[in-house]
Amino acid sequence: MDYRILDLVRGTTVDGPGFRTSIYFSGCRHKCQGCHNPQSWDFSSGEDMSLEALLDIIREEDFDVTLSGGDPLYQGRKLIPLLEGIRSLGHSIWIYTGFSWEEIAENPAMADILSDVEVVVDGPFIESLRDPDLLFRGSSNQRLISVEETLKSGEIHLWDNQDN
Repeated sequence: MDYRILDLVRGTTVDGPGFRTSIYFSGCRHKCQGCHNPQSWDFSSGEDMSLEALLDIIREEDFDVTLSGGDPLYQGRKLIPLLEGIRSLGHSIWIYTGFSWEEIAENPAMADILSDVEVVVDGPFIESLRDPDLLFRGSSNQRLISVEETLKSGEIHLWDNQDN
């Protein structure tokens, strides 16, 4: 199985807590004004990478993983083998998406992936709400959602830096 990858950054500290391997997927239809990564909007940009190649890099780096883009949720259920592979290596997973939690929950192709994810950073980047002082997000409408707690309670539970 191949994934269209725009970039892969090893050892980054800006896409979640600690050192992380960040995988930037190609393709995004949100096209947020002021997006820091507009080259990721094109679904054909980047290169194809196999599941095995991605897992080899993650295994080699041995960091937790962040999926970003573009928007990885456009991959839908195709993400499941990657997420399961990452979890089998013992790493936590964060996903950045322009979809809201509510939109994800209503879409079975996106909701099915949630059980393997620790945190979803949801919502489009809104330039007028940009705040460079926010932790791990660009605009104040975006939420750091603790997936396990939210799924358990049925109500949005925000990730707390103290959770780690």
